[in-house]
Amino acid sequence: MKIRTIIVDDEPLGRERLRKLLANESDVEIVAECGDGREAIATIQREAPQLVFLDVQMPEIDGFGVVAGLMMKPPPIFVFVTAYDKFALRAFDAHALDYLLKPFDKARFQQALEKVRVHRKAQEMDQLSARLTTLIEEVKEGRWEKPEVKTMDRIAVKTGSKVLLLKIDDIDWVEAADNYVNIHVGTETHMQRETMSSIEDKLPPTRFVRINRSTIVNIERVKELQPLFHGDQVVILRGGTKLTLSRNYRDKLNQLLGRME
Repeated sequence: MKIRTIIVDDEPLGRERLRKLLANESDVEIVAECGDGREAIATIQREAPQLVFLDVQMPEIDGFGVVAGLMMKPPPIFVFVTAYDKFALRAFDAHALDYLLKPFDKARFQQALEKVRVHRKAQEMDQLSARLTTLIEEVKEGRWEKPEVKTMDRIAVKTGSKVLLLKIDDIDWVEAADNYVNIHVGTETHMQRETMSSIEDKLPPTRFVRINRSTIVNIERVKELQPLFHGDQVVILRGGTKLTLSRNYRDKLNQLLGRME
């Protein structure tokens, strides 16, 4: 019998990555894909999968909210997919069968999938279900705390066959470019195949803030704000770059800058 599987990730590229990795697994059947937590809860309840690849960081209802919102007994096997630091992920081990730390390679994915197979063959579902039921109860009762994310001081950027380690403090701003992001460091621009949400997760939220759907800025580089139209503003960086602050993102920037309306 094939392992009925659901993929949950708010990023299309994340879902596509898992779909391609599972394509050649003859004992796995993808029965659904979900792009948000609310859809995931309803779909998991309806499809009753044996396995769910579940993204942790999603807007509104995150991965832990999905687990807490399920009424299934026994629940499916969960493999968490997350950008959290490895040390913080130790807290997951008591509740989930395994986790995939973004960005993960094919070998690490195969390792997680093999662990799923072993658990199924060894008929350890009752023990795993008890662990997941414990997680559901802890989340519902507010007794489970998410691990803190360990802030990195560098990010890796591929340049041809080499990998460049950029200091996060040196980054001025980041902009979306289709399926890529442009990372601006002084007069240099580094293109990276990555989503805005993914790069945002790697940047410390106390120093970097999204000012519109396509732009993230280092607040240490902000020199001046000028009014624009319809509540928007112009963000002028110390190097003279002018960016647009959308009114929908204004509160967070003002909060970080300590400004008063």
